[in-house]
Formats: sequence, structure tokens, C-alpha cells
Amino acid sequence: MRSAVSVGSMKSCSIWLSSKPVVQIGSSFQVYCTFKCRCTGAMYSDHPRKLQRHQEFNSTTVFVNVTNITKNITYSCDCKCAPELDPCGLDISAGYLPELPQNLSCIYEVKGNQSVVVFCTWSPGRDTFLWSHSVLWVTKNHIDGPTGCNGSSKEAGLSSAGLSSAGFTASSSDAECISVQVEARNILGSVKTPTYQLWDIASPSSPVLGSPRCSSRRCIIGMNQSVWTQHVEIQFTAEPHIWTSSPDQVVQTDPVQTGPVQYWSVSSLEPFTFYQFRARSRLRLWSRWSANVSSRTQEEAPAKELDVWVPEAASDFKSLRVYWKPLSVSSARGRILGYTLRVSESNFIYNVSADVSNRTVTFCEDCEVTVWAINSKGKSPPATITTPHRKVKPQEVLPPQDVHVTGAGDHSVCISWRRPDSSPLLAAYVVEWYREGNKMEDLQWVRLGRDDNHTVVTGLKPFECYEGAVHVVYNQSSVGSSRFLGVSTGSSAPSAAPSVQETVEGNQVTVTWTELPRGERRGCLTIYTIYLEMSSSQLPPVSVPAAQRKYIIRNLSPARYSLWMTASTAGGEGRAGQKVNFSIQHEARLFPLVLCAVVGPVLMVLVCLYHSSAVKQRFRVFFQCLVLDVVPDPANSKWAKDSLQGKGKMNLQLQLSNSSGTEEEEEPDLVDVEELLLPPPPSCTETELLHPQTNYIKSFSHDSDSSAHTQTSLDSTVDYISSHGPGHMEEEEEEEEDQEPFGFFPSHNLLTEPMEFGGKLTLNAVRIDCSDFLLSEA
Repeated sequence: MRSAVSVGSMKSCSIWLSSKPVVQIGSSFQVYCTFKCRCTGAMYSDHPRKLQRHQEFNSTTVFVNVTNITKNITYSCDCKCAPELDPCGLDISAGYLPELPQNLSCIYEVKGNQSVVVFCTWSPGRDTFLWSHSVLWVTKNHIDGPTGCNGSSKEAGLSSAGLSSAGFTASSSDAECISVQVEARNILGSVKTPTYQLWDIASPSSPVLGSPRCSSRRCIIGMNQSVWTQHVEIQFTAEPHIWTSSPDQVVQTDPVQTGPVQYWSVSSLEPFTFYQFRARSRLRLWSRWSANVSSRTQEEAPAKELDVWVPEAASDFKSLRVYWKPLSVSSARGRILGYTLRVSESNFIYNVSADVSNRTVTFCEDCEVTVWAINSKGKSPPATITTPHRKVKPQEVLPPQDVHVTGAGDHSVCISWRRPDSSPLLAAYVVEWYREGNKMEDLQWVRLGRDDNHTVVTGLKPFECYEGAVHVVYNQSSVGSSRFLGVSTGSSAPSAAPSVQETVEGNQVTVTWTELPRGERRGCLTIYTIYLEMSSSQLPPVSVPAAQRKYIIRNLSPARYSLWMTASTAGGEGRAGQKVNFSIQHEARLFPLVLCAVVGPVLMVLVCLYHSSAVKQRFRVFFQCLVLDVVPDPANSKWAKDSLQGKGKMNLQLQLSNSSGTEEEEEPDLVDVEELLLPPPPSCTETELLHPQTNYIKSFSHDSDSSAHTQTSLDSTVDYISSHGPGHMEEEEEEEEDQEPFGFFPSHNLLTEPMEFGGKLTLNAVRIDCSDFLLSEA
């Protein structure tokens, strides 16, 4: 079919289609151009224009074939004429036929006693890409007696351009005899739905809910409906998107002007829980859900005891820390206002605020600690735990055996163990864990039964290091435990290095460092590595356990050193720390050389002088003078002991010449000895050895029975009293080196003749004054 298009007198051509200018998507057709002057014509499409390869239909007409059109498009033709004329063009629209409307439904609402308002909606289907509209056809059948409607009808079309809804008003008496139908139209055609009876597709309007009034386990909700219905559904939820239907239960009905208000009871609720409610009603179809209303149920006393744990006492056994887990919302049954602790031995009460979950109490061995949670309605059941060191009789309890920790997926580990053979029948287990070195803040635990031998711990933070223990628990007290260390769900090389300090002492250096910050460890630290560089050569590195913070490097050679450290985890070695420089100095050896140079010659001179008897004697006197206060006590000598044992009289005879004559025994005479007081001697460094001119025995007496005994006594005291005068001192030095270097008695006229001593000689009467050994040369 040819569709001509009028072209003004100023156009150079005329253009037409083999079909209508509005076609269905996917159609095929031809576009023709007839030129008005003799010229070489051309055909174009779209904007900007794109030249099309055309075919000749005759000497003045050309055409192009269009296949499977998918969108709106414009074609134009042009020819060079004289005079010049305008080109011609044509717009082609492509679209779809309307689809059959779906899901037709109407909301039925009573307005007063005589009329109803009906509002119908439907789904229009896919986009046609063309101008389309819908029509709601309403047919009202005449009432044919009380039994129903007859066949006569009155039809009214309600246009809904571009929309998918329409409404109308009818009398309440005609509502049951109304039918509806929807027609969709556009330029390509139209479609109609089947005809539906209004009562079959009508639903009441959504109920309107009032504010709930709640006790601890029940809420009463007022509901207002525009149309009274027998079917109502109420739902509630305490969590988003999880709704629970409540059984229908009308507790009261109040007639009001806007419609009947019904009060519905919703039970089986939990205390102190925030709930949302919604409702819907049904004629033949369910209404839409009402708007949500919400309320919180009232509190009850906590229903469950706390989970309490006492891991261990303080190292000084003066205090211990009690931990507990906050109750869940369902167990707390209200807002927790605080906690109460009681220690059985002291019966002391501790009150703790609600935001705290642990408390330090005074240590007592084998005591019971009871903890309660408190809300506005009362206390929870008591939770009791026994403090550490409770003894289990009659057998000793061993800790859990063969504790192993293995990975169990992302941020999880599996902790397993073997039950000890000596575990009591009623024993259970507690597994505790916390971040390394952060027990007070991070302690977590889980309780397990006697037959359990493993647990999976979840929620561990990546790149964190954990430690903990598995406890055997009997009568709410730990009676044996096994620790585990170095647990991590992921590790990488540390992001920082230790901060190093060095202290040099002689040929050794003490290295100390601080612990890495927790966020920079990136897992469990395994070792620290100390690197030492001397001049341009690097010494072998030293690995130190991660628990250490100090290391001493000994026996370093004198040189200049550089030192740095790294930290390592299972994920690798971290970056090197900042270098520190220090030096080991050479030991000072000048002093020993000087000492040898000075002392050596002095010793040689002293050795030479020692062979001179005169010098030797002077040295001996010199040193004896220096030790005046430590002269040996003569009372301890052999002579003194013999004299105390002897009886009778003893004569002491001294001979200063070579004559051997003997003296006759005479009656003992007492000899008076005069003591000369001399001025203090000069210092020992300025003195010379002189012949003393005074006596050394102030007074003495001695009795002897025979001269022979006198000689014996004299010989026995040779170390204290010499038989020679000072004139023979040098000779005696050469003969007897073991004796004293000088005689007991100095050279004095009193001793030139034999002396006899009568009475008993006791050395307690002897007084020796060394100051007279040395006299001034003047």
C-alpha cells in the first residue's frame, strides 16, 4: 500500500512508505523518494545525515529497504535542482502493541451509609514506546429482586492516560451488581481484560491501628476498619523483616462514628522488648498492610543467673578479679541498673555499676563469691563461684592433656584437648582466651560439659596474637589448667622495628629494646634479630626469643660498630630498625709498662742491699719500729711457760767475755733498775740504729736452786734475752739468722758483771719500751 505525503511547491522531492509511519518494532518496509527535477538524487537517514545505498525504482524514483526496525528513525532525500529546492523527509515511529493488563484489583471503602468509593489498580505490562492509555469500563447491572442482578447494564469508560489506576463512586446498594474491565490502547491497536465482578476483586481498605498498650508479655491494639470484616491478621516483630502472626483475638469492640473500633490482644511476647505491629483485613481479597505501630513491653526481674568466672588470683595473693558476662536482652528482661557481689568469708558487699563487667575483691582462699544482676523489677538468680585453690578430695586432679590449637576458617580456631584420667565425675571445662598481654580488658571464656573435648572460638581479630588456657572446673572452681600461647588467625611481617638502646662496658655492649606497639606486630612475634656490623663487615646475626627485652654481646674487639634490630612473625621478618653506633676502645697498657720500669730497678736494688748485713739490720730495726703495737706477748713464749712451771730459785748469769769462771751461789739479791725517760724518737725515716743507753727491765726477781738450772733457763729464753752484749751483734747475725737481730739487753755498764736474780721471775713484770732502740746521733 502506498502512502503519499504532500510536498510543498518548494520541495525538490516527495517521500513515502510502503506502510504506515508508525510501525511495530521488528517490522520491514521500503522508503521511496520521487524527485521533481532531472538530477542525481540521494537518500539519507538519522541526524546527522548518513548516506544510504538506494535502488532505482524508475527514472525519477529511488528506494531503500528497511528490515527489522528497532527504534524511531528519520529518512530524507535531496537533489540538486536549478533553482535550488529544499530536501524532503519523513519520521518513522516504532513501538509495541499494548499488553493485556494484569492484577486488576479494587479497594472498597464505605463512605457514610449510602455510598462506597472504589479505587481500582492494575499492572499495565511492558513499555510500548508509543503514546498509550487505559480505560476502566464499569458496568452496573440493574437489581433484579433480592436475589441478584439482571442482564441490563450501563457502561461508563474512565480514561487513565499513562496511568494504571482509576476510581469511581457507587451506591452501597449497587456495589454487588457492578462489574469492571480494563482496556489498553495505542496507535497500533488495543486489548481488553475479562470482565470481573467488583465483589470478587474488591478488598477493604487498610486498617488503621492505634498506639499499643503493653504489659510485660501482652499488648492490646485498637483497630479501625472502614468495612467490618470477619478476617483480620495482626503481625509483630522484634527484628527487622521477621514477622510473626498472632492468633485473632478480639477483646472489645467500641462503636464510633468513623467505624467500629476493635481492640485486639497480642500475647506470647517477651519482657522489655521493642515490638512493631501491623494488620490487614479481608473481604474476598486481603487488604494492604496497615502502617506500622510500635511499643516496648514492660520489665520483669532477670530470669537467668550470670556467667561468672575467676581466672586466677593476683601474684601476691592479696586480691582476685571476678568477671561476668552481661545478660542477653531476653535474659535481662529489663535495663540492668547494676550488679552486686558478696564474698562469703567476709560477707562484704560490693556494688558495681551497669557498664562494668569485672571487679577486684580481697583475696580469700576457697571462698564463695556470689554475683547478682539488678533491674527495676528485682535481682537475677544468684551466680556462685569458688575462689582458686579449692582442694578436691579424695584424688588429685590433673590439668587437661595434649592441648592443641588449629585454624578453623576465617577469624576462627579450634581448641582441642584430652580429658585427664583423674578428672572428677562432675567436672566440666572452661576455655578462656584474650589478646596477648591484655587479659584484664579482653578476657573471654566459654563453659563446656564434661564430655566435650574441643571448642571453636570465633570472632578473633586478624593480625592479633592470642593466648589462653583450658581449665578443669569442679564445684565452680578451677582445679587444673593447661595454657596455650601464640594463637593468631593471620600474620604478616611486622610493620615496625624495635627501638634500640645500647650501653657499652669495656669489651661488651648491653642491648635493650622496647616492645612493639600492638597494631604494628601483625601477628604473634616469634623472635627478635640483632644485627651487628664492624667497619665494613657484618657479624653473624643473633636471634633472641620474643619474650626477652635485653641481650649482652660479649668479647667484642676494639672497633667501631653499627647495630640494628628486626622483629619477626610467622608471616616473615619486619623492616630493619634505625642503626645505632658505638665504639669499643683499646685497653690502656701504659700503666703496666711504667709500673714495671719503676718497680723493677727498685726490686733489684733492694735485693742487692739485702745481702749487706748492716743494711739488713737497719731495715729490721726500721720495720720493728713500725710495728710497736704488735710486739709478741712474751707471756706466750716457751720460756715463760717453763718459768711458771719451775719451783725454787734460778740464777741468771750473763758473761760478756770469753772467761768461763763460775760464781758461787749467794743469797738472791734484788736489783733495782732505773728507767730513763727520753724525748720522743725522731720519725722512722730519719732514725739510725744506735746503742741504747737504758734498761728494758723495770723490775724483776728470780729464784734458782742451781746454776745448771740457771743456764738451762737462759738457753730457753734466747729469743728474748741475749747472752752477749752489743759488741757481738754482727757476729751473731752471721751465725744465727733465725734469732732476733740484736740482744735483748743493750750495751750498759750494769750488764758487764754477772747478775743474780732472786725470787720468781714473772714476765708480767717485764715492760719493754722500743723507743730507746733509737737515739739521736747528737
